[in-house]
Amino acid sequence: MAKQKIVIKVEMSCDKCRSKAMALVAATGGVDSVALAGDGKDQVVVVGDGVDSIKLTAALRKKVGHATLVTVGEVKKEEKKPEPATAAVVEYSWSYHPYAYAPPAQHVVYQQYPASSPWWC
Repeated sequence: MAKQKIVIKVEMSCDKCRSKAMALVAATGGVDSVALAGDGKDQVVVVGDGVDSIKLTAALRKKVGHATLVTVGEVKKEEKKPEPATAAVVEYSWSYHPYAYAPPAQHVVYQQYPASSPWWC
């Protein structure tokens, strides 16, 4: 099956209703993405594969409020054109040193103990 885009208008008056509707739709099998659309964020846009739009609308009516199925159609594939290169990339062959001076060298010093005394003395 091809991916389909479903738009459902749902009466949602508060943010809690919107999040409830989004969670309900996102939990439905076959849904790839969910978004809110419209002036008052009252439309739920669902993109998915094998989503039953009638059952989804009925579930939104039961859990959230009055819902109306607006459109069901296939997702249009966007063709991306390669962008022309406007500027050439210039690489510089210098390295960055974070210090103004070279950090001091670290030396490890071992102390020799006489063979007659234990090492902890």
